[in-house]
Amino acid sequence: MVGREQDGVWITLKEVIHAAPEEVGSCVATASGLCRWLAVLAEYPPEVGARLELSWDRDWSRTTELKILAYEFDQGGHASDASGKTRVKWEWFPSPLDETPVPVEITVTPIPEGGARVIVRHGPFAEDHDTLLTVADSAESWRWYLCNLRSILESKHDMRTVRPL
Repeated sequence: MVGREQDGVWITLKEVIHAAPEEVGSCVATASGLCRWLAVLAEYPPEVGARLELSWDRDWSRTTELKILAYEFDQGGHASDASGKTRVKWEWFPSPLDETPVPVEITVTPIPEGGARVIVRHGPFAEDHDTLLTVADSAESWRWYLCNLRSILESKHDMRTVRPL
């Protein structure tokens, strides 16, 4: 979950979700998909260098604006390259007090037995004491959101309605 690599400390979370890979991919690569499990509202232009804007309320009064660093979304239906793989990478602010973004990358890959493997990688982080506290908090938040994604796609239950963050 949290590990040391050559360039710093990384959060790596993995989850198998029993849903169509294209549906899982759309949940990380489209505005409507992000609103199913992460943000309340979103504006998500599908291009590298554009700004992804997330709102944590319906009034757009609590927002997060992120630069899109990578965007690959195979929606299926392409005879020559229908891999079903999705990869997005955004700058991310792991702490409300921190002005320095740390990239987060989410990949969705079809698995042979059906469904998709989702991997969330967030980092690299420095190894100082204060940053490691932020890493622990960020890992816990990403785990919760990843579980919510699985809950929504597998059982149609949005955990935000019961216990919002």
